[in-house]
Amino acid sequence: MKIPNVIGTFCHSLSTLTVVLVLFFCCWISVDAAQQPNILVILADDLGYSDLGCYGGEIPTPNIDALAAGGARLTQFYTSARCCPSRASLMTGLYPTQAGIGDFVSHKPNKKRGPGYLGRLSDHCVTLAEVLKPAGYGCYYVGKWHMHTTTGPIVRGFDEFYGYTKDHSHDQYDA
Repeated sequence: MKIPNVIGTFCHSLSTLTVVLVLFFCCWISVDAAQQPNILVILADDLGYSDLGCYGGEIPTPNIDALAAGGARLTQFYTSARCCPSRASLMTGLYPTQAGIGDFVSHKPNKKRGPGYLGRLSDHCVTLAEVLKPAGYGCYYVGKWHMHTTTGPIVRGFDEFYGYTKDHSHDQYDA
């Protein structure tokens, strides 16, 4: 009887979730020096590093591969085992506890745990949109925010938002 490698499978699944796909593509549409590069950030829950063709995956992902071929591919990064701290890190450039989301989002933060566990984005951190918008970028957010309902994308500098601010949606019709 073969015993499954539960720990290895768990670690692979955990890394699949934590690696999350932090693809940060800077796609240059034209060579015009005056034009700013387009920036597309894709964050997908439960997607492993090598699940995409451009990173050696077996399943064809031609559109993402084309973006990767014409842009910047990030290969060194930090993620959390939970998706909301990873989102906070990606949106702010900070470690999750520096951004205020050390583990889960919460409507009643545990003050004993300190400011790293506010359960929402901290007021002192700045998001990508808050940095890029003054530089002339249009900033749009589509999908799951999951960094607290009161600190949603519009509040944190995005021009438009189409999605949901809670941690999940049962039918995905919201997004």
